Amino acid sequence: MAALLELMTMVRYYVDVPTFLVAACVCLLTFLYLQRPKNLPPGPWGWPLLGNIPTLAKCAFVPATFTEWSKQYGDVISVRIGLDVNIVVSGYKTIRNALVKRADEFSSRRIYHKVADLRGGEGIAPTSTKGVLFAAYGPEWKHQRKFTLMTLRDFGVGKRSLEGKIGEEANMLVQEVGSTNGQPFDFKELLPNAISNVICSIAFGNRFEYGDPEFVRLIGLMNAAVDAQPSRDVLPNIHPVFRHLPFGAPNHDKLVKFVLDMQAFCKEQIQKHRESFDPNDIRDFTDAFLLEQQQAQDEQARAHFTDKQLEELLFDLFVAGTETTSTTTRWAVLYMVLNPDIQEKVHREIDSILGQAPASYDQRNSMPYTTATLAEVHRINTIVPLTVPHAASKDTILNGYTIPADATLLFNLWSVHMDPQLFPEPDKFNPDRFLDQDGNFVKHEALIPFSIGHRVCLGEQLARMELFLLFVSLMQRFTFNLPEGAPLPSTVGEFGGIVNVPRPFDVRAIPRE
Repeated sequence: MAALLELMTMVRYYVDVPTFLVAACVCLLTFLYLQRPKNLPPGPWGWPLLGNIPTLAKCAFVPATFTEWSKQYGDVISVRIGLDVNIVVSGYKTIRNALVKRADEFSSRRIYHKVADLRGGEGIAPTSTKGVLFAAYGPEWKHQRKFTLMTLRDFGVGKRSLEGKIGEEANMLVQEVGSTNGQPFDFKELLPNAISNVICSIAFGNRFEYGDPEFVRLIGLMNAAVDAQPSRDVLPNIHPVFRHLPFGAPNHDKLVKFVLDMQAFCKEQIQKHRESFDPNDIRDFTDAFLLEQQQAQDEQARAHFTDKQLEELLFDLFVAGTETTSTTTRWAVLYMVLNPDIQEKVHREIDSILGQAPASYDQRNSMPYTTATLAEVHRINTIVPLTVPHAASKDTILNGYTIPADATLLFNLWSVHMDPQLFPEPDKFNPDRFLDQDGNFVKHEALIPFSIGHRVCLGEQLARMELFLLFVSLMQRFTFNLPEGAPLPSTVGEFGGIVNVPRPFDVRAIPRE
């Protein structure tokens, strides 16, 4: 101890404070640099400690900035958010190579550490959870995904039996829109009601009345989901200590509150189901899980079907199934407002095929222009442009560069959908790009709004069915335009890290005769 004090006295005597601080900073930065894995992909220069945060904070839309950087540095680049290394993968061929051809290496997950703790990540991996959306890639995830897909199909996903429920919610939505009497309104307030109720029908076996206090509470949670996106807090990426400071991570508290409130809602619904559970009358997804739980014969089977697992599966169904479909529908209405000629073509096709009859999902094959319009909505403003964050299952190589297992992997779907080699004039809203010379709808392999590979969205079929039926029902009844004197809405979304949402805009819904 005496020797240490003597050394500190000598430092103060021979070195002035500014020099000492500069030397300390140089030592710290050298240490951090030496800790970086070798052979990382190239990328833009970043500030010490801050990384690329200052540049990204000034850009209008992060996925577009990543796309521009990929033109300079290649399809695989490194981006530093504070001390965290993010690997951004762009370009259709490279993304497909990683997520399809080498899916076992690139299908794990990265998740905010605090959320992992709240969602049952202890003992699994520091960045994994229960459920399926953020669970680590492996046998447990495969088991739960298989059960979830099979059960969703059992309760109508991809089948006509679900159309009636979606149709019921579409009619309620049409009534709500009609009640605006041609006055300006924001679709953001109305859409989650219809879409969340479809999930409720699958998960809990019944829909809620819009004024039901439990449903009002659920809708409030869904509306809070986007605001709680974790990447809006950048200071904790510089150093975790900022999470504990009052000014350090305001979104951290929002995110934690959202997760806890959503978990509480799911727990309450599970308890209600347990009290009325009848193994001979399986009413919904929750009952199906409780039946598997009851029939589990050994310890391994019981470990797959815990109450915590059910809670997190329900969490995933609502979070993944509500906001994305709601947001896509809002983008669709926005592009109809901005392109009245396209809206008129959609109207004419709906009138010629349906008249005033309710739509069936199978009729999308007879409505190629409407189907192409929705495909163009998916393309031009991708809802989850960087996918849900991935991770490599181990240190690996991609395009000749080292991909560390502890790095966050972002797959830039925006770069695919805005590639002029794949989609000429990508900034132009043009449904005709998905039609052949005879006017038939043509799928494009590079249109991948739900991602590809093992982690493709498990709710894709449900989302496509909901979007088509809701959009057709709205177009069948209304013409949408801007309020008089209102400025044109922006087509640049607000991107909080996962979901790309339209900036607030009002529309008028004029009933069609």
